[in-house]
Amino acid sequence: MSKRTYDDSCGIARALDLVGDRWTLLVVRELLLGPKRYTDLQAALRRIAPDILAQRLRDLEAGGLAERTELAGPGRARVYRLTGRGRELQPVLLALGRFGSRLPLPDHPAELSPDATAVALLTVFRPERAAGVSARIALVLGIERFTVRLDDGRLSIDREPDADHDALLETTPGVLTQVLWHGLPTEDAEASGRLRISGDRAAVDAFLGVFSGRLDPVG
Repeated sequence: MSKRTYDDSCGIARALDLVGDRWTLLVVRELLLGPKRYTDLQAALRRIAPDILAQRLRDLEAGGLAERTELAGPGRARVYRLTGRGRELQPVLLALGRFGSRLPLPDHPAELSPDATAVALLTVFRPERAAGVSARIALVLGIERFTVRLDDGRLSIDREPDADHDALLETTPGVLTQVLWHGLPTEDAEASGRLRISGDRAAVDAFLGVFSGRLDPVG
């Protein structure tokens, strides 16, 4: 079966020929911050059918946006990762996230995946609040661990381990969303055991303070 096309020479149409199918950009979202196994993608995108996920990954590979590789170390896990061309979609996704954050939530919103939560942080980052701030945070969301770097108005997040961090913040996507955008005090989340902080608390406070005050989940 041939892939559908708009048959339009406009650059927008040609881009949509490549990434406009349902689920494609959400697969890209899950790969933005680092490689993942097929089973990890399936767990994060809970409502996608296995055959659709497999087809979207094949399409991304065929379009030169993603590739399969093996991680170094024991087990040599086979993973999917974005190519350089695929990573060029990051500003597109962040712009869509900013647009979507102003739209109404579904009636029964599901909890964001860890990667969707991390991408949401990039989406609503306020550079002016991070001027003069330098911090390295190990952010653990469920089973996923990210390194967050704040460098004088710049924010980066990836899944690469960073042993040299100022603090560790461990929680779930749902609790972090509540703390950042829905008024749950950090102290209450800690007291309930749903959030744990170790290391430099000032670095964590700085991290929590660089995002806009309202977010509707992306994805």
